[in-house]
Amino acid sequence: MNSIQGNIFNFTQEQLELREQARRFSQSEILPKAAYYDETSEFPEEIIRKAWELGFCNIVQDSSLGGSGLSTLEACLVLEEIAAACSGFATSIFGNDLGLTPINLFGTAEQKERLIGGLIKRKGFTSFCLSEPGAGSDAAGLTSALTKTDKGYLLNGVKQWITNGGVADQYTVFATLDKSLRHKGICCVVVSAKAPGVSCGPHEKKLGQRASNTVQITFNNVEVPKENLIGGEGEGFKIAMRALDCSRPLTAIFSVGIARAAYEYALAYSKERKQFGQPISQFQAIQFMLADMITNIEAARLLTWQSAKMLDAGLKSTLASSMAKRFAADMAMQVALDAVQIYGGYGYTKDYPVEKLMRDAKLIQIYEGTSQIQRVVIAKEILKDS
Repeated sequence: MNSIQGNIFNFTQEQLELREQARRFSQSEILPKAAYYDETSEFPEEIIRKAWELGFCNIVQDSSLGGSGLSTLEACLVLEEIAAACSGFATSIFGNDLGLTPINLFGTAEQKERLIGGLIKRKGFTSFCLSEPGAGSDAAGLTSALTKTDKGYLLNGVKQWITNGGVADQYTVFATLDKSLRHKGICCVVVSAKAPGVSCGPHEKKLGQRASNTVQITFNNVEVPKENLIGGEGEGFKIAMRALDCSRPLTAIFSVGIARAAYEYALAYSKERKQFGQPISQFQAIQFMLADMITNIEAARLLTWQSAKMLDAGLKSTLASSMAKRFAADMAMQVALDAVQIYGGYGYTKDYPVEKLMRDAKLIQIYEGTSQIQRVVIAKEILKDS
């Protein structure tokens, strides 16, 4: 294992080989092209298709539906390696799992076979559509509206910051039957990207994770069949929160991958770069930065693995998942900043990899619940019995 922990988690040989396969793929296929896709902001579909063939997409979906059937902890082993090469790729690759998780958690057997198995069989992409231009952290304040019809619903609204939205075949959408009810009025529905009234905006010009397709989706009088309602009416907010509980350890592990890469680059550079007649790694100021970096990476990985194991054991993981996501995201940002500092002026240029890692890390403090919202969740959980 690439950490001080060795194999105290008793990973099987098969799990260790899975991790090594993910590392080889990431280092040979993703890393050499990461700068290109960062520069061009293109969606790397060809490479993602290769990841799909290796079983690195739909990784926590049931094998009976065509997914890889990995546990959350096993998925962490894979996604850390991919994120260490490029977190934009990791976000795109994990997009299907996030979009399919609400169906996996709350869908009927028929819905799972049709909306998960069918999507995987045709090698399609899907997106999780919760955020809106006016409703980010306040998800209960969303305004996308569902109106009942004889055949189901009409959907109207706009969704913002939708990962893989421009390449998706279907969307998992959260919309309300009655805005005055806030979270109690929200429903979860699955919408075909080809349905009349669905339109997609241009790819957002983002600071980081530029290889990940991110767009605005507009729904204008889109017909949604009643059989595409996931769970019951008014259960959408609960479904979204449960899905995010499941996804947060896997978002947290992106942070670990980013930070690990930044640390490894900084460590190697500090041994090569000389000032005042000696490598800068010999200066205590640099040593302390490196010591803090590796300590916090290890702590974040352990916290993330703990939350993953809790999910796999069927335990309530809201507190653990939010702590992992909050700590890991903030940690990655600091480690990336320190890596740029160790590189000095060179670190501020695109000729070296750490500036990209810094830009990529920032997004994880924002998406799937900002670091501030994670603190709100954590405080709410620890104060429940007060």
